[in-house]
Amino acid sequence: MKVRVRFFASIRERLKRGEGEYEVPAGGTVEDLWKALCAAHAPLAELRGSVSFAVNREYVEISHRLAEGDEVALIPPVSGGCRGVPNRT
Repeated sequence: MKVRVRFFASIRERLKRGEGEYEVPAGGTVEDLWKALCAAHAPLAELRGSVSFAVNREYVEISHRLAEGDEVALIPPVSGGCRGVPNRT
């Protein structure tokens, strides 16, 4: 079955793309998708401990079962702020 995968922040930068369509076996889970993505893009594997997953805009556990046409978002931790912006006090 096909699912649409969206990449955000540092994952998007590493893969140099914002989204893609991937095949997952029927009954496959987010973890199955993650393993396939890591096999295709080895640098992703080091991010596993910090990536959150959302399916159809709802956060899910990695054991979540996927369905045909699902949209899966891979969301790394986001950091930052206003570095370089002077304090206006």
